[in-house]
Amino acid sequence: MNIENTISLNNGIKNELNLVKEQNSFLNSFLGKTINTGLDIGLRAILPDFIENQIIDIKDNLLNYGLKEGIKKSIDDAINLGRSAIGIVTGNFENASQLEAVVKKGGLLDSISSVFDFALNQAQKKGAINSNISSLIRQGKNSILNNVENNIEKNITNQIKSSDALDTYINNWKNYYNNKDFDNMEKQFKKIKKELKNLIPLEKAISEARIIENIHTLIKNNGHNFNLSETEMELINKL
Repeated sequence: MNIENTISLNNGIKNELNLVKEQNSFLNSFLGKTINTGLDIGLRAILPDFIENQIIDIKDNLLNYGLKEGIKKSIDDAINLGRSAIGIVTGNFENASQLEAVVKKGGLLDSISSVFDFALNQAQKKGAINSNISSLIRQGKNSILNNVENNIEKNITNQIKSSDALDTYINNWKNYYNNKDFDNMEKQFKKIKKELKNLIPLEKAISEARIIENIHTLIKNNGHNFNLSETEMELINKL
């Protein structure tokens, strides 16, 4: 069986520029959703007597009066500043732990605090949020930001755990391959694919996972036959 008849390794490994773009896209979505959830939790905590629709209206007004754009810019700035601060010369993250350092050194929370103040002032000025509610939000602002920070930390911790789990599954797959145990290889392969869906794109993880995907597909399509060609064995040795 020829390696060209399987999924091409070259299509699986991202080049440097595309990887940076992919990481930025992931981080903007990941951090945006994380901050959004933290705002929801924080607003509900400081406005316990408000019904759900009122909370949604308040948050929507904040987003419409500058918070949405401000958060996006805060994330972009934090990513760029954080990368520089921790000395990522190539521009892409090599491991999930670097994400934690980037968020801390990029000043993300300070930026969110500033854009939150701006959005609240604008919403009150335009009459979208009345002065009483605005006063309650100002008093509870630190609580809101604490919820945002806690949610960011929780999700980053999950990223690190996911990265560690992926390493474990990859090593397990290699061990089962060496033992020619396809059933357990299949179980680990499914876990690898699941973790990749939720994990920040990392060059090493992507490269290893795609090689595994190629070899796994070869063996599966070849009736679980582990007798591979010399070219295919060279691919295995790259793991």
